[in-house]
Amino acid sequence: MRTAPTILHLDMDAFFASVEQASKPSLRGKAVVVGGLGPRGVVATCSYEARVFGVHSAMPMGQARRLAPHAAYLVPRFELYRSISEQVMRLLRELSPLVEPLSLDEAFVDLEAGQAARDADSARLAGVKLRADIRTVTGLTGSVGLAASKMLAKIASEEAKPDGLVLIPPGTERAMLEPMTVRTLPGVGPATGDHLRRAGITTVGEIAEAGEDELVRLLGKAHGHALYAMALARDERPVVAERETKSVSVEDTYDVDIHDRVRVGVEVGRLADRCVGRLRASGLSGRTIVLKVRRYDFSTLTRSETLRGPTDDPAVVREAAARLLDSVDTTGGVRLLGVGVSGLADYTQEDLFAQAAGDVSEEPAEEPEAGPVEEQAPSPAERRWPAGHDVRHAELGHGWVQGSGLGRVTVRFETPYSEVGRVRTFPVDDPELAPADPLPLVSPVVRRPGGEPVGPPGGGGSARRVAG
Repeated sequence: MRTAPTILHLDMDAFFASVEQASKPSLRGKAVVVGGLGPRGVVATCSYEARVFGVHSAMPMGQARRLAPHAAYLVPRFELYRSISEQVMRLLRELSPLVEPLSLDEAFVDLEAGQAARDADSARLAGVKLRADIRTVTGLTGSVGLAASKMLAKIASEEAKPDGLVLIPPGTERAMLEPMTVRTLPGVGPATGDHLRRAGITTVGEIAEAGEDELVRLLGKAHGHALYAMALARDERPVVAERETKSVSVEDTYDVDIHDRVRVGVEVGRLADRCVGRLRASGLSGRTIVLKVRRYDFSTLTRSETLRGPTDDPAVVREAAARLLDSVDTTGGVRLLGVGVSGLADYTQEDLFAQAAGDVSEEPAEEPEAGPVEEQAPSPAERRWPAGHDVRHAELGHGWVQGSGLGRVTVRFETPYSEVGRVRTFPVDDPELAPADPLPLVSPVVRRPGGEPVGPPGGGGSARRVAG
């Protein structure tokens, strides 16, 4: 492990919700929840104002509404989040060529590799400058952790939340970790935490005291060795600029179970097309097609078929997914469908006639302890006028959808740079009202003191600090 705190971990604060607050003056300082709004939707993220009421990510949306009925509930705008993420990642790459993105709003940076820092003082200055640049360019806040390892940098950024910076001086790691709960360490989820608790181990210090042999006995060889090393603050993992993508997939959760077998087939074909779109956008192809079906009783089935060679042909993926669906009993209804491609490559095999190798397998479905919230299928009302999405009225200008139903849509007319706007209601088929692209959160060109432009393209207005 290095001797200076030159690994930086950035975690944007309540990212999706903060973007929504930044773009909607009427929601600043208010409880905001972003996610699927149907009966089976889940929370993607929420503002700190909503967290006060117990709302958190991956919570069923119905439960969130009971805890915070007064909050604003919005459908995600993923394209906008991705564009802002790209702005943040560009700032990180100005610091170092070694940037390891973990998600849209989170990344590691090796400051030594870019000569941005060599000791604690220069690392802190780099972190302070990064946070200021992010605020200037995006109007948002991020929390920064600095330490001598990836594990400790991530723990430090969590301690820094929201909108702060924490540096762990080398030599103080063990003392800092000892009183922390075992759940602080990566890979310790609810099940492992409960297992350790039953053995009388509740803090990181108690993990170290238990010893490696006892942890191996409790958790198995691999997990026991890894957890003991982490409790001693040992982490030699390097920052890796290119993380290997193992699979590309899409899935939709439906508000009402699908019983019609024909519609299930249509949905699988649509998902296959979306999956291929993501493949091609990444310049990838794949050999193994995967179908995921969650049935009415929450049982989840996964089927896969391996082709003779990698493909990014939508027709081939659709046909393979349809064959996999033939082997699944959907009697009783389907609540979730997904299509994925694995065995990825950066080339395609053109001669794919009679492509299937006959290797069709059934795999047990594994549900991750925690993971990204998928883009969910909107209900019919959301599909037409999704809550939180942008619209433009021929006379009144830019606004966003507050809600829709019973043939009406309610719009608040405001922009990221305006005061709180007024609200108007229209028929859903009003010819003067149309969907619109999001506006930039800050001025189209923001310059650093030396005159270098760093702002996003397009739009107008002025930079401002956004709470959250």
